[in-house]
Amino acid sequence: MMSSDEEIIGHIKAKLLEKLEYKGEVSDEELKAMIGDELKDVNSRYHIPIKDRLNLGRQIFHSMRKLDILQGFLEDKDITEIMVNGPHDIFIEKKGRLSKTGQCFDSEESLRNVIGQIVAKCNRVVNDSSPIVDARLTDGSRVNVVLNPVAINGPILTIRRFPTKPFLMEDLVRIGSLTKEVADFLHDLVKAGYNIIVSGGTGSGKTTVLNALSAYIPKDERIITIEDSAELQIQGIDNLVRMETKNSNIEGTTPITIRDLIKTSLRMRPDRIIVGEVRGGEAMDMVCSAMNCGHDGSMSTVHANSAADTISRLETMILMAVELPIHAIRRQIGSGVDIIIHLGRMRDKSRRILQIAELLNDKNDEIKLNSLYEFMEDRESTKDKVSGSLHKTGDLVNEEKLKNAGIGIKT
Repeated sequence: MMSSDEEIIGHIKAKLLEKLEYKGEVSDEELKAMIGDELKDVNSRYHIPIKDRLNLGRQIFHSMRKLDILQGFLEDKDITEIMVNGPHDIFIEKKGRLSKTGQCFDSEESLRNVIGQIVAKCNRVVNDSSPIVDARLTDGSRVNVVLNPVAINGPILTIRRFPTKPFLMEDLVRIGSLTKEVADFLHDLVKAGYNIIVSGGTGSGKTTVLNALSAYIPKDERIITIEDSAELQIQGIDNLVRMETKNSNIEGTTPITIRDLIKTSLRMRPDRIIVGEVRGGEAMDMVCSAMNCGHDGSMSTVHANSAADTISRLETMILMAVELPIHAIRRQIGSGVDIIIHLGRMRDKSRRILQIAELLNDKNDEIKLNSLYEFMEDRESTKDKVSGSLHKTGDLVNEEKLKNAGIGIKT
């Protein structure tokens, strides 16, 4: 007698796989019918409640045609992150809170099969000799995989999910991430072609804000997006070119890096270049080549702990690509990057814009930050709930691009 759901699932899957060897390729509907027949047979002997039979049928179908135990999490719109630490430990982030699910894969092989499905659809390869890969799901969710021997406790799979409908700036205003005044100010900056870096820690909302900013780009411009794994949701732009990097594979094909794609994009007559994230030597190409060579309005994201730290990170990344005197690097950053928008996750797990700052070059090639807006907590804040808003702390100094675009300064 089969004493558990796992045994029933294993028994039915074994029978189905045996039948499929002779039957060949079947449609999803045919497979569901076959699963139903097998469940009826099991029910005739063990009398499984109908609710449990439906759940078992769904699990079996997901394990054979979808992403196994993960499919249910992917169908829950409130889940923003799925973290699989080997076959037996699955964690999720739901509404900003981390929790362990209590569910698991039936074996490491099942987990590896799911990973294989994901990376194959992106024409990528992950194995013991190439154990790290970035990929994406068909819905645009970001996927990172780390295998043995790098991952000691088994295959590690991390899925970052994004809303099917990208957040607009109006949505960010509605949930309190920024004020209407700040949204209007950012609209003018983007329209006028200010080069913007969105910075923040992991999960602070950088991609969300970058998507929201892109909605302000004039619709008649040519935009090129460059990413490790395509996840940006640029809306309303007809002349849009999307490119993503390519890893080397077992056939020995040459990898295509973000640096390669930025260099190529410069020959494609872009009005603006948007790089999903810079985290290495590509910062030189983004800042020194794209932002300083007439592609005003270009944007990117950077991992950093503050607006000031963003400048230091850019300096370090540029030094990874080329040996230049630090004063020359700072001159390039100061003339290329106009605005830094820094984000953070608060103690109540909310995501906020913490600072908007303008970069200014002084006579000694030092970069100064002119803080324009800063987040300030108000008296309603508590230990468990953050309340506050962005307050104006300074005026924009470099108004030339606004004037050239015919946009008046809003006070």
